[in-house]
Amino acid sequence: MKYKDTLNLGKTAFPMRGSLPTTEPERQQGWYDDNLYEQRLAQNEQKPHFNLHDGPPYANGNIHLGHALNKITKDIIVRYKNMNGYYAPYVPGWDTHGLPIEQQLTKAGHDRKSMPKSEWRNLAKDFALEQVDKQRNDFKRLGIMADWDHPYITLQPEFEAAQLRVFGTMAKKGYIFQGAKPVYWSWSSESALAEAEIEYHDIKSTSLFYANRVKDGKGILDGDTYLVVWTTTPFTVTASRGITLGPDFDYVLVKPAGQDKKYVVAKELLETVAPKFGWEDYEVLDSYKGQDLDKITAYHPWDADAEEVVMNADHVTLDSGTGLVHTAPGFGEDDYNVSKQYGLEVVVTVDEKGNMTKNAGPDFEGRFYDDVTGTVITKLTDAGLFLAKEKITHSYPFDWRTKKPIIWRAVPQWFASIDNFRQDILDQINGVNFFPAWGQKRLHNMIAGRGDWVISRQRVWGVPLPIFYAEDGTAILDADIIEHVAQLVEKHGSNVWFEREAKDLLPEGYTNEHSPNGQFKKEEDIMDVWFDSGSSWNGVMRQRPQLDYPADLYLEGSDQYRGWFNSSLITSVAVTGQAPYKNLLSQGFTLDGKGNKMSKSLGNTISPLDVGNKFGVEILRLWTISVDTSQDMPVSDEILKQVADSYRKIRNTMRFLLANTSDFDYDTDKVAFADRAAHDQYATVLLNNLVADLKDSYDNYRLNEIYSRLINFINVDLSAFYLDVAKDVVYVEAPDSALRRSMQSVFYEILTALTKLMLPVLPHTAEEIWSYIPHTNTKYAYLQDMPTVEDLPETADMMVKWETVFALRSAANKAIEAARTDGLVGKNAEAAMTLYLTADQKSVLSELNLDLRLILMVSQLDLKDREDATDAVPSFDDVPVLVEKARGGLSPRDRRYHEDLGADEAFPELSKAEAELVRKYYPAALAEGFEA
Repeated sequence: MKYKDTLNLGKTAFPMRGSLPTTEPERQQGWYDDNLYEQRLAQNEQKPHFNLHDGPPYANGNIHLGHALNKITKDIIVRYKNMNGYYAPYVPGWDTHGLPIEQQLTKAGHDRKSMPKSEWRNLAKDFALEQVDKQRNDFKRLGIMADWDHPYITLQPEFEAAQLRVFGTMAKKGYIFQGAKPVYWSWSSESALAEAEIEYHDIKSTSLFYANRVKDGKGILDGDTYLVVWTTTPFTVTASRGITLGPDFDYVLVKPAGQDKKYVVAKELLETVAPKFGWEDYEVLDSYKGQDLDKITAYHPWDADAEEVVMNADHVTLDSGTGLVHTAPGFGEDDYNVSKQYGLEVVVTVDEKGNMTKNAGPDFEGRFYDDVTGTVITKLTDAGLFLAKEKITHSYPFDWRTKKPIIWRAVPQWFASIDNFRQDILDQINGVNFFPAWGQKRLHNMIAGRGDWVISRQRVWGVPLPIFYAEDGTAILDADIIEHVAQLVEKHGSNVWFEREAKDLLPEGYTNEHSPNGQFKKEEDIMDVWFDSGSSWNGVMRQRPQLDYPADLYLEGSDQYRGWFNSSLITSVAVTGQAPYKNLLSQGFTLDGKGNKMSKSLGNTISPLDVGNKFGVEILRLWTISVDTSQDMPVSDEILKQVADSYRKIRNTMRFLLANTSDFDYDTDKVAFADRAAHDQYATVLLNNLVADLKDSYDNYRLNEIYSRLINFINVDLSAFYLDVAKDVVYVEAPDSALRRSMQSVFYEILTALTKLMLPVLPHTAEEIWSYIPHTNTKYAYLQDMPTVEDLPETADMMVKWETVFALRSAANKAIEAARTDGLVGKNAEAAMTLYLTADQKSVLSELNLDLRLILMVSQLDLKDREDATDAVPSFDDVPVLVEKARGGLSPRDRRYHEDLGADEAFPELSKAEAELVRKYYPAALAEGFEA
């Protein structure tokens, strides 16, 4: 017989390597075959509800790392809630309307204008559903547990009908109106855009300085005076109808040397602009306040039929330019607002494709707006009005889909106004919990400063605006008619709007005083896709019987403060008076390892599916809680390798626990807390504290704390201490000894508790571990509940005493290290140690009833009074410690030194205690003996 045959060397079939890329899909298939999602919900039916409402990703292409971060985080939260006392369904969603899908159809060779709209829409629907299937498979590969067979999709007729009803209620309350104010216009998409569809980039533009000759100076300025204006959008000079000044700014009348002309510029900017114009010498003739020049008129630079009016407004600044702002009411929000106050006409000289229109004049008609700067300069020069040009770099809005610059353009559009319920929205924000907290201020400021929401889009693939027009052009926004349309859409889908004539969409027999002949037209524009997803609280949370409104949680990227968070809040408060969410959690963006934004053009993107194939999705899931998601997060192969190292540490620790509980039945072998050895009581309290901390972190969405706390528990509390000490017990002691069973009780509790606590994050690994734990009562760990925080009375005082133990352990380890350096000992077991303790230290050890020798892992330990220490005994951390070579001989069984080796003549190499153990549990050794 070998000595190792008398040791309890734990055994388990749990593999050291996870082989995650191979085993994860197999395990996921088991979940679906066994309807695990449905089983968990059925088990929770009578419990309180928790509703996380899924923000719908856009159905176009495979998922990216941002999708993975978002869905994994949601999955972690929902799994935890289901295991911790809640009924927490998860209905995934997809956003399926809008321009990107139309662009994909165009790329595939389809021509939108060569076919009926309904046919184009059918192509778009087919493409969208293909993308939904593709992304659904991607998400399932990440281990996301959801109602995948019953998602919500914004093209579903029941969703579209619910969206139309939101619109109808807002129209009934007077929040919907039509206007021709300037909106973000994407010539590359041929459509208006919402603010959430805009991103900003720095560009270089040509800015122009030119003069407008005064026409009617109102007795203040004469006819040979010129107003010096500045513009960064030369094409808009074609539609210029005003010049705006700051009412309280000082302006001066300047006559350059050698010229007959006089010019008006802002006093504060005169020294800056004079060199640009070549005014080496000049005379200031007079000065005025901006309000003094109000309503003076000037000639348009070349359009004889137009004049320009001097206006006052607060948006003028003296940061750059001349202090006189060229104003084209059809091409800017500020321009439009001030011009409206002064009753100016709104002129638009650019069409939907960005080409100049006939009313821009023959020199411009048909040309792209950004190509006419040279012509503008020529015409200004020919008129003697051009003063200077310069290149400036400034932030400019772009279409977030086409990545092309946009323009402001006034065209008839439908808007939603929040003016009448803005304060209601702000009040609702105050009742929402934000994670992180700064989100509240961010959303509050966005709503406080938000203008009208342009909700119409000049596209085909989307939900129609349910608006009719009478014969005289009167728009019909009747709530009953909108409900009628909603019922048609609910039954036939929104294609019915494009397949039927207006009269066939109206209720039978409908009449209107504005259409005496019974003729009607229907609106051809569709709704902004943010209105689609922004209505999901009504299309999903209020429609599905297993869900509740308002939702407990919305969770998306931080860009959604101006997107889905924003649009959902507006529509919900508009219709019901309350926010659609009780809690709102936002996440940052994923960056590459160098901190750069990920983009396909830079080639620095990482596919979550590639990560799954290389490392396993468990590594991606573990990375998700390893980072602070409230900020932007770097990720790279190197970072993922570091996370994989942490995963291996977790896996190996759980394997050790499995191996050393394989002969343990918790129901029959458990040792009660009060009867456990001191070190086992300590470990039990550590576990209890971990359970409390991790559950608190889960409850408050501080997931990165779970990672740091878990890794610290495994590396510090277990590996560096408890499991290190444990080997001298679980390997060496008698299989059924009280000391070993005490420790196995703790092992089993740690094993089962960690498996459950880790499951939301590492479901594949947790389920794999669970399948190896003996004597469990469910096939799946996911059908278990989270461990509870136990009431362990009077342990606070015990944990304080353990601070003394660890202080002594630290001093002892330093003494061993010094002896090792001197060549006296190698391993701790080669040492005999004497500690000289104070009365208080001895009292602590006595009260704990602690086997300190076991904790210090030495072969012999003597405890003496502090006053017995001579000057020759070295001190470590103010504790006198004497290290000597261990006495006696080395046992080949427990690898410790004993002074009673051979006390039993039959076992000359074993200590007396070991010999007794072997005689009782391994009697065959008496006959066989041990191999040399």
